[in-house]
Amino acid sequence: MRISVVDVGSNTVRLVVADAEGGVPLPVHTAKWRLRLSEQVRPGGRVPEEAVERLVGAVADAARTAARWHAAGPLAFATAVVRAAPNRDEVLRTVRERTGVELCTLPGEVEAELTFLGARRWMGWRSGPLALMDIGGGSLEVAFGRGRMPDFAASLPLGAARLTHEFFAGQDPPSPEMVRGLRRRVRHQLRDVAARIRWEGPRTAVVTSRTFQQLGRLCGAAPGRHGPFVERQLNRCDLRRAITRLAELPAAERARLPGISAPRAAQSLAGAVVAHTAMKLTGLRTVTVCPWAIREGILLRHIEDGPSWWAEVSRSPEETGGEPAEPVPLRIATTST
Repeated sequence: MRISVVDVGSNTVRLVVADAEGGVPLPVHTAKWRLRLSEQVRPGGRVPEEAVERLVGAVADAARTAARWHAAGPLAFATAVVRAAPNRDEVLRTVRERTGVELCTLPGEVEAELTFLGARRWMGWRSGPLALMDIGGGSLEVAFGRGRMPDFAASLPLGAARLTHEFFAGQDPPSPEMVRGLRRRVRHQLRDVAARIRWEGPRTAVVTSRTFQQLGRLCGAAPGRHGPFVERQLNRCDLRRAITRLAELPAAERARLPGISAPRAAQSLAGAVVAHTAMKLTGLRTVTVCPWAIREGILLRHIEDGPSWWAEVSRSPEETGGEPAEPVPLRIATTST
């Protein structure tokens, strides 16, 4: 049996096709389409018609690719850039009508729970009480747990693209005052979640997402070509020095640094500030960069729990009465372990 996942993020649409035999999602094909929605959609703004057209084309291509690899219709979801858009329902409906793919948005806390599951399975039970952080384009997901699913999960509007638009627009590189203003915002919004992480005292802390992967590479972690099984860590002191380096350079020059891709260069500084502030507030000096995240979490839940769970979490806004446009600061998870 093959299953597929389509992930519509702030910068790209990503497809993974995996074999589901034996209880482990083994990828057989991956693909991506670069959309850069975060460059076209301001935080909380509408997705413009041109961007919707490109999104429809990418999702249709992903569905056709999955079919060529003999996978069932993809489990397709869009993250914060679409979730927070005022015309979200229209975007989802257009994609559904023109591609046949039931694209949905997941609550930020559900994204955190699924990412935690992927990280837990990758790290194994010996990692003990586990803390997780994931920086996306529109939101930051945080979770903690001792079992298969987290004991609590939080989603905060602290995504790298969102904060770049809000704090650094119009000045490249930004002034020191802009960077300090961003750090104050992150500290304020992370205060309660960070206190919970410190109180829990995790044995292991992991980070996921392209933002953390690129920051890890910038700070000396092995490049991606060395494969997923090479251990990669990110140290807070190295990240602090990286912020100074990033803040001195315009985006075009940041793209020449190790690990920093051109499409993400502009938001790399905001991502680094969020990452460093989160590590400092939670008391984490070192974190492990985990290659498994939300897509693997979705595949794992589909394998372990069957398709009914997806039918529940991916219900359309019309069925649920609409989701909140902004991430909810903190939620105690009710999923069983």
